[in-house]
Amino acid sequence: MDDQNQTKNLILAMALSLGVILIWSVMFPPDTPPSDPDAIDSDVVSVVDETGAEVALAPPSAQIADTGTTPTATDDAPEALADAPRIQIDTPSLMGSIALTGGRLDDLSLRNYTEALDPASDNVRLLSPVGASGAYYALYGWTPGGALGFDNVPGANTEWQVESGAVLTVDSPVTLVWDNGVGLVFRRTISVDEDYMFSVTQSVENTGTDTARLAPYGIVARHGMPADLQNFFILHEGVVQNSDGTLNEVAYDDMTDMDFVQREGAQAEITEVTESGWIGFTDKYWMTTLVPGSGQPFTAVSRYVEGSEIFQTEARMPAVSVAPGDTFETTTRLFAGAKEWETIRRYENEDGVAGFLDSIDWGWFFFLTKPIFWLLHNLHSLIGNMGLSIILLTLLIKAILFPLAYRSYVSMAKMKELQPEMEKLKERAGDDKEALQKGMMDLYKKNKVNPASGCLPILLQIPIFFSLYKVIFVTLELRHAPFFGWLNDLSAPDTSSIYNLFGLFPWDAPVPGSIMALIFIGVLPILLGISMFLQQKLNPAPSDPTQQMIFAWMPWVFMFMLGRFASGLLVYWITNNTITFTQQYIIMRSQGFRPDVFGNILSSFRKKKKDE
Repeated sequence: MDDQNQTKNLILAMALSLGVILIWSVMFPPDTPPSDPDAIDSDVVSVVDETGAEVALAPPSAQIADTGTTPTATDDAPEALADAPRIQIDTPSLMGSIALTGGRLDDLSLRNYTEALDPASDNVRLLSPVGASGAYYALYGWTPGGALGFDNVPGANTEWQVESGAVLTVDSPVTLVWDNGVGLVFRRTISVDEDYMFSVTQSVENTGTDTARLAPYGIVARHGMPADLQNFFILHEGVVQNSDGTLNEVAYDDMTDMDFVQREGAQAEITEVTESGWIGFTDKYWMTTLVPGSGQPFTAVSRYVEGSEIFQTEARMPAVSVAPGDTFETTTRLFAGAKEWETIRRYENEDGVAGFLDSIDWGWFFFLTKPIFWLLHNLHSLIGNMGLSIILLTLLIKAILFPLAYRSYVSMAKMKELQPEMEKLKERAGDDKEALQKGMMDLYKKNKVNPASGCLPILLQIPIFFSLYKVIFVTLELRHAPFFGWLNDLSAPDTSSIYNLFGLFPWDAPVPGSIMALIFIGVLPILLGISMFLQQKLNPAPSDPTQQMIFAWMPWVFMFMLGRFASGLLVYWITNNTITFTQQYIIMRSQGFRPDVFGNILSSFRKKKKDE
C-alpha cells in the first residue's frame, strides 16, 4: 500500500510540476531586449603601423552605428533594400546585393537552402540591411590617423561609385571607387567563388602632397540576438575565432554579461594575431567570418555595445603610411554561407585558412566527434538516406564497442540472477541496513560477483555516444533530410501525433512547439519509451523501493521530455536501445540466465491488479 501511495504521489507531483511549467511559459514569455542601434562609440584606440610605431586611431565601431536608419521590429528587408542603389550578387550558391552606400555586404541569401521543407518557401537569408529586423552585415573601411578625420576615409555612409562590373558573379568581380576630394582615392574590389568565400581588396592611392596614415578594417555586425537562436547547451552560437591556432568561442549570452572584458567604452575582447586567424559569428548551420590573408597580422576584436544592442566582430589591420604618389592595398576574405563540411575542409586544405574546420562545433570530444562525422558523411554519400546512415553508423559503433559491452552485460546477468536471493536477504534483515550490507557482500563474495565490474565499460562508452549525439545534433546534412514515410526532415521533431491517431483521423496534428504537441507525442517518442522500458527490464532493480519506482517511471518521463527533439536523434536513440537490448538479452542467456522480459511485465500487471 505504501508503494501505491508513493506512486500516486509521484504521478501527482509530476502532473502539478508540468502544469506549473506550462502555465508559467504561457503567462510569462521571455522579454524581448530593447534595441537602439543608433548609439555611437567613438573612443580612441591605438594600432601599430608597419614600422612598429603606435598610431592613435578611432575604432571602426565609431562609424558602424552612424547609419542614419533605426531598425524596428516591423521593418522588413525588402523595404530597407530599396533605400540605396545596389549591385546584384548572382552565383551558384548565393544571391543578393551590395549597397553602394557604405559598400556594405548586407543582402545575402543561400540559393541552395530554403527556410522550410517546401521547395517553394523562401531561401535562407543570411545577411540583412540596417532598417530590417535583425540587421546583420559585413562592412569594410579605413580608420583615420594623424591629421585625417572620419570625413576623409570611407565608412558606413560613404556613397561609392561603380568603377567596373555590373553584377557580381564568379567570373566578374566589381570595383567601387570613392575620391575624398583632398588627395586620397579609395577603391574596393569584390570577387566571390562558386561557394561562399568573398575576397575584398581595399586600396588607397595618395594623389595629394602629404603622407596619409590610416588602417584598414573589416567588420561583421549583428543588431540584437539572432531570431533563430537555439540556446541549447551542447551547441555553440556566437563568436567563433581562431588566433594563431588557438580556438576561442564566446556565446551571445556571455558577451552581454557585464563580466565580459570592459574596453573601448564597450564590452570587448581584443586579441593580437601575429600570423594567421579568422573571426566572425556562427549559428547552428550558417556562419559569417572575416578571414585576413595568411601571414597577415591583425587585431581580432569581439565586442558588444550595451546601449545599442550590437554584437560585433572586427579584423583591424596594422596602420600604414602612404606617401604622395604611392598606392597601398590589402585583401581580406569573407566567408558567408552554410557550414558544409566538404566546403570548409577545402578552404582549410587548399586555400590555406588554418583551422577552419574548427568553426564547426565539434565539442569537447572533438577527437571522437570528427572521425564519427567523417564516417556518417561517407555512409550518407554511399547510401543516400540519412536515416539509414544513422542506423548503420550506430550498428558499426556498437560492434566496435562490443568487447567493452560484453563484460558489462555479463556482470548485469550475474547480478540479475542473484536478485531472488537478495530479496530474501532484505526480508531477513528488515530495517537492519548494516546486516543487509554485510549479507550482500557475503553473497557477492560467495558467487564471485563484483557489482562494480560493469561500470568501467559503461563509463568508457559515454564519451563515444555523447560524441555521436553531438554529431547528429549539429550536422548540416540532417537539415531537411528525409527518411521514410512521414519523416521527411530528420532535423525536425516527429510530426505524427496520438491526437489524430497518427494521421488516421481527418484533423491536423497539434502545431509543433505548442502545449498540445508536448502532450500528444508521435510514433518515434513512443518507440523510444518502449525501447528504454524493455532495456531497463534486463537490468538489476535497485534495492531501495523509492529508487525502483523512479526507475520504473523514467522511460515514460523521457518519452515526453525527448519527444520534441530532432527525429534523427530519436532514430539514433531507438536504434541504440534496440541493439543494446538485443545484445544484453543474448549475452544473459549465454551466461545461463533466462530473462523473461514480457513475462515479467505481465506478472507485474497481475500483481498490481491483485494488490488493488
